[in-house]
Amino acid sequence: MQILKDILILFVALEHLYILYFEMFAWETIGKKTFKSLPENLFSPTKTLAANQGLYNGFLSAGLFWSLFIKDHYGRTTLLYFSWFV
Repeated sequence: MQILKDILILFVALEHLYILYFEMFAWETIGKKTFKSLPENLFSPTKTLAANQGLYNGFLSAGLFWSLFIKDHYGRTTLLYFSWFV
């Protein structure tokens, strides 16, 4: 059961890393493909806002990765802290 839990945590952490990449570095390319209902002229002015959200997802990902390496009761506390925001 512990292995399954670790795999799921890893999956969520990798998902947050993808969101970090998507929002910080590919907002004007992948963002336009993902959010087709938004006007195209909206992506350039909101690039800084998207990068801020991407950084937030990066911190969540780092915390989830960190919780995988802590093997005492602080690992569970760290996991709960960073997964609370997910």
